[in-house]
Amino acid sequence: MSRAWVREAVRLLEADANRSADTHLHVFPLPAEWGIDLYLKDESVHPTGSLKHRLARSLLLYGLVNGRIGPATVLVEASSGSTAVSEAYFARMLGLEFVTVVPRKTSQQKIDLIEFYGGRCHFVDVPPAMYSEAERLAAECDGHYLDQFTYAERATDWRGNNNIAESVFSQLRDERHPVPAWIVVGAGTGGTSATFGRYVRYRRHPTGIAVVDPENSAYFGAWETGVTDYETGMPSRIEGIGRPRVEPSFVPEVIDEMIRVPDAASLAAIRFLRERTGHWAGGSTGTNLCGAFALISRMLQRGERGSVVTLLCDSGERYTHTYYDDDWLAEHGFELRAQLAAMDDFLRTGRYSPG
Repeated sequence: MSRAWVREAVRLLEADANRSADTHLHVFPLPAEWGIDLYLKDESVHPTGSLKHRLARSLLLYGLVNGRIGPATVLVEASSGSTAVSEAYFARMLGLEFVTVVPRKTSQQKIDLIEFYGGRCHFVDVPPAMYSEAERLAAECDGHYLDQFTYAERATDWRGNNNIAESVFSQLRDERHPVPAWIVVGAGTGGTSATFGRYVRYRRHPTGIAVVDPENSAYFGAWETGVTDYETGMPSRIEGIGRPRVEPSFVPEVIDEMIRVPDAASLAAIRFLRERTGHWAGGSTGTNLCGAFALISRMLQRGERGSVVTLLCDSGERYTHTYYDDDWLAEHGFELRAQLAAMDDFLRTGRYSPG
């Protein structure tokens, strides 16, 4: 394998990170008398539009420095979502072929995004077959299976190197509560919660790490019961988070709290966010907000002050025909009025539970 090519590939990936300023940290408006600040780290401003941009870069760097990716390596993934979009972007940057295994029922909008960056979709009829098929394809072409669900927790350097945790604490340095009481994230691969959980322990911060989980996901059950191979067998309706099985990158030992959030609450929260701030986000951001509101409610009941940080994971533009479409909501049995009323009440009374 050409070491010169690998050096240039690493340089290109690092240059991509350095070309843009760090993602913004927005303030969500809470009543001033509460003495609590809520921040949203806006990961939608990455070049590929989501939090997964960081993960994709880390996965490619991990493969490069471990000698698994060279100038002719075919990159393979099992993903129909934002991770595949971001990996396709970086593969094109390095001049590499990228193939992702997706369920045959994947929306054309997702397929178009992957193909826009030069990726190719390989279809399977049964979603659980994605993983074994990705392994088979990588072996067949002597390629590299990026395997986000296994490598997410180890591909990112949690001690520093401008990871998302280091970025958040750096941006909070001049705020009135520079060390947050809570950081709230969802679990897709489990890599983000692992990074935050390890970082706060390494830096000796008292910050709690809370993970929110949507309906049908296995992570909450695994954390609650300690059963590491917990499964639900059902897919999440909140894209980007929730899994029917516990993935290898999920590290429950570094999580302080898990909160189960109904899907209707997640979808109500993104409309509430847009109404109150103008920010337009996807469903996983709504799940994050519900968890943040619940923790802030708890802090108020205990007379605590401080800050809470969560993530704006991707833009709502990707969900105009689903989460923001009233006909789609009705077709899937979602009624949001009660959830929206509960969020309005939260800003008046300080009391909230996702339900």
